[in-house]
Amino acid sequence: MKLGNDDFDEVNKNKTFTVAAIIAISSIVLIVFAVLLANKNTIKRRYKETDVAKKVTSVQDAFTISEKEEDATSVFKSDSNLTASDLDFYDLYKEDEEEEASEEESKKEEVKDDKKEEDYSKDGHHTLVVNPDGTFDWVTISPNLTKHDYDFENLVNSSGKMKYFVNNKPASTWGVDISKDQEYVDFNKLKKAGVDFVMIRVGARGYQSGQISIDDYYADNIKRANDAGLYVGLYFISSATTELEAIEEANKVIEMIGDFRVTYPVAYVMKHNGSDTARYDALSKNDKTIVARAFLNTIKEANLIPMVYGDKEWLIKEIDLSKLISEFDMWLSQPNEETPDYPYKFAMWQYEDLGTVDGISGYVNFDISFIDYSLK
Repeated sequence: MKLGNDDFDEVNKNKTFTVAAIIAISSIVLIVFAVLLANKNTIKRRYKETDVAKKVTSVQDAFTISEKEEDATSVFKSDSNLTASDLDFYDLYKEDEEEEASEEESKKEEVKDDKKEEDYSKDGHHTLVVNPDGTFDWVTISPNLTKHDYDFENLVNSSGKMKYFVNNKPASTWGVDISKDQEYVDFNKLKKAGVDFVMIRVGARGYQSGQISIDDYYADNIKRANDAGLYVGLYFISSATTELEAIEEANKVIEMIGDFRVTYPVAYVMKHNGSDTARYDALSKNDKTIVARAFLNTIKEANLIPMVYGDKEWLIKEIDLSKLISEFDMWLSQPNEETPDYPYKFAMWQYEDLGTVDGISGYVNFDISFIDYSLK
């Protein structure tokens, strides 16, 4: 059958439309393919090769035009299993938002955890302890140890002289602790300056040698302090590693006292020796406590008043307070603070290590005693 002119025109129109359609579809496919190719690495990296990344790869493969297939309809391969939903990437961004929200929540939780640590300063159950190396720890305050009941609102520091008041009346004594380092001390001037008591060093055991040495000024200091009308207490710096050594130290102190009048405590001092090593460094907390008790009990048996000296870290971490605090008074060393933050019971506070007072050339430690031992 022959085709008329009109029929040829219709055929030409159809061919033209088909070619145009193929060109249009091919252009769209090529554009989509180019976009996907350009974003392939970004999408994969963003979703870490998860099912989402596989979806992107599937879409890319579906839109890949084979060199052998010139017909644009070959894009939609029957074995690609590609559906319209596979072209919807909205869920990708939704998952990304959820991931960011989750990360934000994690950061908030970390901030909360940090705040919890900061709240230790306000929870009333922890106290800050500075270690010898400069680091610090928040230590739980034991509910089983006796706490002090001082109201530090009643502390008054007048030109370096510290006083504690109860019912608007003085309820403390003021003192200094001295050794041969202060050289000659004019105790009469100390008395006029308002000093009530002096803690005098008797001697020490070498940190490394283990040899006991007696302070060059101890006897003269005790005699002249008593003559000036000051109350006298003593201290010995120990490095004992056994009970026998501690008893030896205590007996040496008792021997040195002789007939001197001692009305304030005899303090046992064991402390960190700066950067130097000490022979007792290897002792456990329990061993240090046993050694301390041996010294203190020996002093007590001589009808003297035993006392434990230490800074906050030593008293809380280096010895077992539960085995000492109920029997012996504590002399807390926490200088250069407006008020001490040591939570447990203590009787004396060394509050200044650069004090100056008439009667002593150079610096000296200042102390306040919340107990007047002369009345005991």
